Amino acid sequence: MAKKGNRIQVILECTEHKTTGMPGMSRYITTKNRKNTTERIELKKFNPVLKKYTVHKEIK
Repeated sequence: MAKKGNRIQVILECTEHKTTGMPGMSRYITTKNRKNTTERIELKKFNPVLKKYTVHKEIK
């Protein structure tokens, strides 16, 4: 039987990459606890195209 937990997978996408107009995108997959964190999360992750750490926001 599968677990029925509160943890769900979310996709994080870079916010600065869209404004540069460069091809490609930077996305990460992570998990969050739906019960404790109801709002969308923001994390600083490395963007390999821009070669720096940028803010990544959760997308739907």
